[in-house]
Amino acid sequence: MTGRGVLSVRFNQDHGCFACGMESGLKIYNVDPLVQKLFLSADVVGGIAQVEMLHRTNILAVVGGGKNPKFSENSVVILDDSQKDKDKKVVMDFAFPQPVISMKMRHDRLIVVLRNQIYGFSFPNNPVQNFIIDTRDNPKGICEVCPSIECSLLVFPGYKCGSVQLVDLSVTERCQSSAPATIQAHQTEIAAVAINQQGSFVATASRKGTLIRVFEVSSRQLTNELRRGADVALLYCINFSNDSAYVVASSDKGTVHIFAIKNTSLNRTSSFKKMGFLGQYGESQWGLANFTVPAECACRCAFGCQSSVVAVCVDGTFHKYIFTPEGNCHREAYDVYLDLDDDAEF
Repeated sequence: MTGRGVLSVRFNQDHGCFACGMESGLKIYNVDPLVQKLFLSADVVGGIAQVEMLHRTNILAVVGGGKNPKFSENSVVILDDSQKDKDKKVVMDFAFPQPVISMKMRHDRLIVVLRNQIYGFSFPNNPVQNFIIDTRDNPKGICEVCPSIECSLLVFPGYKCGSVQLVDLSVTERCQSSAPATIQAHQTEIAAVAINQQGSFVATASRKGTLIRVFEVSSRQLTNELRRGADVALLYCINFSNDSAYVVASSDKGTVHIFAIKNTSLNRTSSFKKMGFLGQYGESQWGLANFTVPAECACRCAFGCQSSVVAVCVDGTFHKYIFTPEGNCHREAYDVYLDLDDDAEF
């Protein structure tokens, strides 16, 4: 991800905020209303490749990057922004043998993803390493953890090409052994995964980028097959709505697609379906609505309140659209978030 010095963008666990890692430090924004809540300059934190929020708390996890990093790419640094003295903001530092590709936080755990390993720690009080999982080569650090305290699901690409592995962290933490639960989701390499807020469904996409598949976790059965398009695309992001009624996805084609996964009759179907000669292509469900953002500009998308979807792009733009069950979609807000000034205490 690059654009106006933005190195990464990620939503927090409830999608109510997003964080930007930048050449010039890091910024935190509230989504609705769109307000900049925090700016830590490069003088304080250096260049930041990745930022992970812990819900709306003062705790942030960062990895250094860019042209002038202060922190190592092999470390996850925990910041406490409640510390007014900039020299006391660093409260923990987890070092690893290889560069950190991605990381996830929950109220009780820190997950760190390297290219071939995933580390798990109890967190934040008296952190203890709970496990190390060897993985398939994972150059993009694809991994998601359920944000709910009621569910300890971790999902990442499995050893077999196109598969995802599901791990119950509560079992791993108790050092109990169990056969790994895997889903053969696609035929080509996994490009994106998502977990709904309750940890009951998982969505996946491959590097081909034409299909998004949704699976029920308990049965590991396919529940929805959603077609983004017919041509190959790089998916940047998949997310569920908070009520798990919809899925949204963004790609390098510059289109954000919204799908219904509960009331699937809302989705469009191919006009060739009735002809019956296109097989699975004709049977696939197409999005009920979509909107466009700058093409080939990496962006993250998520559901907001009142049937809204927001897309945050690395070029500094913010897009908010309202959609209806009938498939109508109109823009409600557009802004350049990088131009907003610091607002208030977070």
